[in-house]
Amino acid sequence: MNQEQLESVMGLIIYSGNAKSDAMEAISAAKKGDFDEAATKIKTAENAIVEAHHTQTSMLTNEAKGNAAEITLLTIHSQDHLMTAIAFCDLAKEIIDLHRLITANAISA
Repeated sequence: MNQEQLESVMGLIIYSGNAKSDAMEAISAAKKGDFDEAATKIKTAENAIVEAHHTQTSMLTNEAKGNAAEITLLTIHSQDHLMTAIAFCDLAKEIIDLHRLITANAISA
């Protein structure tokens, strides 16, 4: 794996990890009733996912041009991180909505 490919793979891991961490912080904020902070953290998580997608698209484009990255455990790990982060962000949004609903019902009761 050359340096450019390694940087791309590490970028996927970093952006995906940041997205998952921000999504977890969003859930924590919602649990405390701070829905503005939860929304901010989800937006940050989504931005990190977009950056990861840009990196992934670049890797796919290079492969389509005949410059395939060497498939290593690290490459597979980076893709796994991205898929997990996307699923985690989607679930985080649902959990935040549930906290919002619970809070609204508690206030109206």
